[in-house]
Amino acid sequence: MEIKVEEDNVRIDKYLALKTEFTRSKIQKLITAHKIFVNDKEVNNNFKVSKDDKIKILEDLEEDNLEIKPSNIKLDIVYEDADLLVINKKSGMVVHPAPGNYTDTLVNALMGKYNLSHDSIRPGIVHRLDKYTSGLMLVAKNDYIHEKLSKMIQDKVVERYYLALVTGTFNHETGTIDAPIGRDTKNREKMMVTSVNSKRAVTHFKVLKRYDNYTLIECKLETGRTHQIRVHMKYINHPVVNDPVYSKKVFDNDFGQLLHSYKIKFPHPRTGKILEFTKDAPKEFYEILENVVKR
Repeated sequence: MEIKVEEDNVRIDKYLALKTEFTRSKIQKLITAHKIFVNDKEVNNNFKVSKDDKIKILEDLEEDNLEIKPSNIKLDIVYEDADLLVINKKSGMVVHPAPGNYTDTLVNALMGKYNLSHDSIRPGIVHRLDKYTSGLMLVAKNDYIHEKLSKMIQDKVVERYYLALVTGTFNHETGTIDAPIGRDTKNREKMMVTSVNSKRAVTHFKVLKRYDNYTLIECKLETGRTHQIRVHMKYINHPVVNDPVYSKKVFDNDFGQLLHSYKIKFPHPRTGKILEFTKDAPKEFYEILENVVKR
């Protein structure tokens, strides 16, 4: 949706609330989620629009009234108790409904089996994985645990580890990438390392196995920005293999990037007991790895 501004010196959230059917609070949420742009630039909730500014909204705000329909989709449940789930998400599955994709997501599958925390469009979801990233995810079963888990992730209490096959080789065994990530200035569907409208992003990695032209690494997230590992690996000229967005070499679009969330460790938000779970990458990950290494 695009809107041309007809007034001067008005807060953007107030202006859109008057000019559209959307609520002011929802508009603020979308601004925070980097879904609203003025003249192709990100803004904050305090931004004041000027006459002839062009506002672009990237998400249909009717999602607040969307009825999520349960789907009978088999899930790989790694752990479950009265408060939470640990799910092994398959590559190719979208986490939550979004414009153009309101069915057959992880949320639809969960709604078919559980009563989850009450979020209008993302019930139970406290963090996400990209569509073509497989592996372990936390899901909250109630509002209390949802709030606790979200705060734990924000405070970096939840440890998340990934396996990634990347192009090129490393002379060193470990490394840390500390580079801010924001929207790509030329393509709003992508992210990039930039100092413009960005947030700090930190990824730690270590080498697990070297091949002739590729390296299997473990990545640990300190922050959780959109596409963080994929963007950081591209930034240091070691893009994730088979990444359809950030790599020039794509071998199997049906599977996607060789990036898998293989380990998660955290204290249970109710009991404090340390929980740790691991799940190896799917067979397709290793089949592509073997095919790539043999090239």
